[in-house]
Amino acid sequence: MILQGKTAIITGATRGIGHAIATRFAKEGCNVAFCGRTRNAAMEAVEQELNDIYSELRIPNSELKAKGYAYDVADYASAQAFVKEVLADFGSVDILVNNAGITDDSAMKRMSEEQFDHVIGVNLKSVFCMTKAIQPPMWKQGHGSIVNIGSVVGIAGNYNQANYAASKAGIIGFSKSCAKEFAARNIRVNVVCPGFVETEMTAEVPKELMDTWCSRIPMKRPGTTDEVAQACVFLASDMCPYITSVVLPVCGGMEDA
Repeated sequence: MILQGKTAIITGATRGIGHAIATRFAKEGCNVAFCGRTRNAAMEAVEQELNDIYSELRIPNSELKAKGYAYDVADYASAQAFVKEVLADFGSVDILVNNAGITDDSAMKRMSEEQFDHVIGVNLKSVFCMTKAIQPPMWKQGHGSIVNIGSVVGIAGNYNQANYAASKAGIIGFSKSCAKEFAARNIRVNVVCPGFVETEMTAEVPKELMDTWCSRIPMKRPGTTDEVAQACVFLASDMCPYITSVVLPVCGGMEDA
């Protein structure tokens, strides 16, 4: 278990890629603090699932735990309060995974200012807010790993996703800048960029359309959320102490990546 003894904050962990990251981190022996805007049944279910994983691990003298929190990480004050509460509950934080994100797709000629602002606000500003909140404790302890979830769309662009592509491209530039600033304190900042990944949303895609999408991927299949999670485990772990400022596409060899 390569994350044993560490504590991670994971945003957007109640479904999809974020949920896969949380469960994979738990299986690697990592304490997990995660958040949503409200405490609801989905959050409580994930909390129970992660704590059940810890029970199955049966690590001697271990007090692993998972806890969900109700905070809006795209709000500066809320992100500060979230990190402060996690530090009070867990003592320290070794890893931050900024995964929270949304889409609101539209052709550029029809995209409203509200659509653009909303996607940028959630996807990009949340990364700023959480990084700003976690920097002081990581700086003080002299180590840390920040993994930001981008997208191959942020590298190559995509039809009808100018707002989403801008937010994910912004994450890449933000991460590379922070990697340079934080390196002197042994805080690494990297980006994982998923391609087309099977989630709850893609389960409703018609087979014909799914086949068309997959035909454009050299590996001829979508990725899985756990494959993205495993990339995050690697970058969060002590297996790569000299890797920072990396943008890692997890996309099955998509040409545009």
